Amino acid sequence: MEIHIDLTGTRGHRDAIYRQLRAAILAGRIRPGEALPPTRELAQRLAVSRTTVSAAYDRLTAEGFLAGRVGAGTFVTASPAERPSPVPDGPGVQPLPEWDAVPPPPAPFAPAPEFDFRPGVPDLSLFPFDTWRRLITQRLRAGQADLMTYGDPQGHPALREEIARHVGVSRDVRASAAQVVVTAGAQQTTDLVARVLLREGDLAAVEDPGYPPPRLVLAARGVRVAPVPVDASGIVVEAIPAGTRLVYVTPSHQYPLGLSMSLDRRLELLDWAERNDAVLVEDDYDTEFRYTGRPLEPLHSLDSRGRVVYVGSFSKVLSPALRLGFLIAPPSLVPALVKARYLTDWHAPNVEQAALAAFMAEGGFARHVRRMRKVYRARHELLVRGLASFADVLTPLPSSAGLHLSAVAANDCGPLVRAARRRGVRLYSLGDFGVGERRHGLVFGYGAVAAERIEPGLARLRALADEGAV
Repeated sequence: MEIHIDLTGTRGHRDAIYRQLRAAILAGRIRPGEALPPTRELAQRLAVSRTTVSAAYDRLTAEGFLAGRVGAGTFVTASPAERPSPVPDGPGVQPLPEWDAVPPPPAPFAPAPEFDFRPGVPDLSLFPFDTWRRLITQRLRAGQADLMTYGDPQGHPALREEIARHVGVSRDVRASAAQVVVTAGAQQTTDLVARVLLREGDLAAVEDPGYPPPRLVLAARGVRVAPVPVDASGIVVEAIPAGTRLVYVTPSHQYPLGLSMSLDRRLELLDWAERNDAVLVEDDYDTEFRYTGRPLEPLHSLDSRGRVVYVGSFSKVLSPALRLGFLIAPPSLVPALVKARYLTDWHAPNVEQAALAAFMAEGGFARHVRRMRKVYRARHELLVRGLASFADVLTPLPSSAGLHLSAVAANDCGPLVRAARRRGVRLYSLGDFGVGERRHGLVFGYGAVAAERIEPGLARLRALADEGAV
């Protein structure tokens, strides 16, 4: 029997041999009962090592396509008719219809644009790689074998201690390690809180405009989600619908407008939560980076009735790839939240948790925050100055923290955003974050764009605006 295998232009010879033999069997070109050439013979014919051919045969054998007979050779075991097509003939199992409304996740490996003004992304080129490599290596030594088994759903004890200490010093959030639950970030926190407090059909409220993922998480769980407008003082409390059981807010640095909720509005919101027996999910996602004055007190530090779940993340400070965040909950909620975490994905990665705990304990985290605050402050100032050339079309909103700022416009900025992306400038329209009344404007992130790229990036955007893209 003649077998035709073409390795021209291929790099992974083992995979190419496997794929072509498998395709030949499925197409019926090699029939059940036929013998394949000995591995030595086929290797010589293809000018590859015998190990390469053996590996391809072994994979086909493991998948049931081939069987070896001692002293006789290797034979095809099944006909194509006995194997299902990789593409089903019918529609297949269908998800619940509400998933049709959930947008697909962004492409994670899209080519980086020339000018990247994405919001919420830190400068990963300044990640402390050498220190992190040392900490991870230390935790992977034989003496740390306990980190390689199942962990505590609430989080690594040392990390919870460090988180409680850090937020107490930096944000005046008074909590013990017993109130900390390590999570993968704000989306998982919202999901966990919804699991333990909300039933299908219950009502939740989100800021409008606001951060889309929590709204989508709640809707996917069958929760009714009401968008509530935001003014210069924060979420409009009187507009929260009656019967709302959960409110997701970003009071310290409203996403995406960048405003801070006033003290009066914070107190009004807390009073509303107590009167309506509701929970407030306070996402304090990036106020490690504040450039003027001391931040207003978080809702959590003003809460004396156990109504606030405080949410923090290491994605904006260190790296989104770590998938490490935390929540601080009232003691009455912690046991149920830990159970919910256990039932969903059990626990966060142990090695990374232990490394982060050590990084915080030895002062590396605080030093990194101080360093990055200076870097981002300089970029923030460059961006504010650069936007002065857009005074005829954009009005920057006041913002003194975080990794982004927004500017409002009189007209829809969607066409400008699309034109900019075609010309290597990535940014977002303010309208992308609205649910009800969509505001016109742009959202500029400055974490992922180097300082020297801000001015030329804005110049290209200015040229597009002059061409009539907005």
